[in-house]
Amino acid sequence: MPLKLPKLLLLFCTIIVSAQLRADALSAQAAMEDRSNPLILLSTSTGDIFIELLPNEAPNNVENFLALAHGEVEFIDPNSNTRFKPRYFDGMQFHRVVPEFVVQAGSPFYNPLGAPDNLLQDEINADSLGLDRLPVMDEQGNFNPILNIGNRVEFHDVLLKSLFNSMNIESEAEMLEQQYEVLEILQGLTVKQAYENQGYRYTDNTPTRGIIRGVVALANAGPNQNGPEFFIALQDSPWLNGKHTVIGRVVEGLETADAIGSTEIDPISPSRFSTLIYSLRRIN
Repeated sequence: MPLKLPKLLLLFCTIIVSAQLRADALSAQAAMEDRSNPLILLSTSTGDIFIELLPNEAPNNVENFLALAHGEVEFIDPNSNTRFKPRYFDGMQFHRVVPEFVVQAGSPFYNPLGAPDNLLQDEINADSLGLDRLPVMDEQGNFNPILNIGNRVEFHDVLLKSLFNSMNIESEAEMLEQQYEVLEILQGLTVKQAYENQGYRYTDNTPTRGIIRGVVALANAGPNQNGPEFFIALQDSPWLNGKHTVIGRVVEGLETADAIGSTEIDPISPSRFSTLIYSLRRIN
């Protein structure tokens, strides 16, 4: 009995989609820096994105990311106390989108499972990023643009607050008493040292690349707070260097990330326009 037209059409579409996926996967593999690295297919309601993970640069965080994606991390249902291992990212949305900047997903706040029990340490080499050679300010007193300081409040939050803590300055009187010492320290401070004052700790065991367009990195709430939440950079963002662990790079489908990033999504107000993650899996 011959197939009905709708079934033929469905079969034809399935064949076309499968062929296209194979073609995209082949071109993605050809664009990889190292074909032994994990190649991830991030399938979304907007399209597919192929990501080369970088275990040589962030081995622990890449391993954790893959384990969450493949359902190898155990969670406990708080209602039934049942233990299970879900594919963490499947069904989640890109909950934060800043056009021409980042698209972000994987937040435990938007997953009924919450966060994994353990948050991982940063894997960042500040020296390979050159942060140890970048002064906080130049001879004219201008702040390094990488610090992204635009006003007095940001100056206090980015530099002074952590510096005062490291110097045990707890009052305005103590600050005035040591103001020349503070100025001298600021004039000799590097960006790496400023970030270390904020609690970041760096490694020299692995290299780290800067956060440029197409790089995939982990979002966090501060130093050593790495979980499942990640973002894809839509533009070069040097002010994020040294504060976020890089785990991969988009090798195919960056136009899909741009399409996701075309509509602003405020994480505080969920939107029906948010792109949905169908699945995230390794394909090589």
